[in-house]
Amino acid sequence: MKAAYYHTQGRARDVLTVGEVAEPVPAAGEVRVRIFVSGLNPSDIKARTGFSATMAYPRIIPHQDGAGVIDCVGKGVSAQRIGQRVWVYEAQQGGPNGTAAESVVVPAHKAVELPADAGMAVGACLGIAALTAHRCLLADGSIRGKRVLVHGGAGAVGSAAILLAKWAGAWVATTVSTAQQAAVARAAGADLVIDRHRQRTADVLMAATGAQGVERIVDVDLSANLATNLACSARDAVVSAYALRQATDTVSVPMLEAMKKGIVLRFVYIYSVPQADKLLAIRDITQCLSAGAYAPEIGRIFSLDRIVDAHEAMESSSVIGKILIEVRGEG
Repeated sequence: MKAAYYHTQGRARDVLTVGEVAEPVPAAGEVRVRIFVSGLNPSDIKARTGFSATMAYPRIIPHQDGAGVIDCVGKGVSAQRIGQRVWVYEAQQGGPNGTAAESVVVPAHKAVELPADAGMAVGACLGIAALTAHRCLLADGSIRGKRVLVHGGAGAVGSAAILLAKWAGAWVATTVSTAQQAAVARAAGADLVIDRHRQRTADVLMAATGAQGVERIVDVDLSANLATNLACSARDAVVSAYALRQATDTVSVPMLEAMKKGIVLRFVYIYSVPQADKLLAIRDITQCLSAGAYAPEIGRIFSLDRIVDAHEAMESSSVIGKILIEVRGEG
């Protein structure tokens, strides 16, 4: 089969290759998915560049997320799943082979049925982004009727958080840096869009909430936003951080201010979230999809042969919205 892969970590143009590899065969408890669309995430870039770990395998086919059709099942998996349209998450976690290929084998629970009305491109936008956003928003209970701040609402996780928060019944504010990002955030359903370069986020939020503040914060850059978060938080607010710039990043918390408000800091690394919690997230994501409430912004779609360009586009931040790799057309 055709796949993209690398044998050593480094720059995309130096290490990524597209070629022929052996098609995988599912073992017991696994399914094989013919991939139509592969989703690119920042964690895929970090894995390729050695951001936080060296290569655990001599060859890696990258990408955790994707969507396709099950065409083969291993022992113990119902044959009725053959032909099922699915979205895949964490395909390359714990193994060498991800979704940047014509086929991938994953444990059966990592291939989730895709609702009939959802296209393959939407399915490939789920995975890491949707699961991370759900964890940030809902790990601490329902957000119905609550006020949420999403930093970076035009990013993959940020826009997923807006979509899921609105579906879950929350009022949502978000920060952006450009007019184009603002348009993406509004399309996702944000109630309040704040230009973080031209406005003081905490002041705008306190005015908009009648000085009550927000009860959930989804943060892409905690070290930069901590003072703002503390200033606009409601009593017992939960601040969830899911990203960092360097593997050695640290944050210093003004404890007295945080203690007075009873602030909870939650750090989210989706790969270590218990599977039972992921299954709850998948249930909610499926309901959101089925309700037609999950419409992610797709920035660009590249062919598999242009995977280097896709990786470089993500690294340069030149694309707003999800970057996808079309492995095969839907017909």
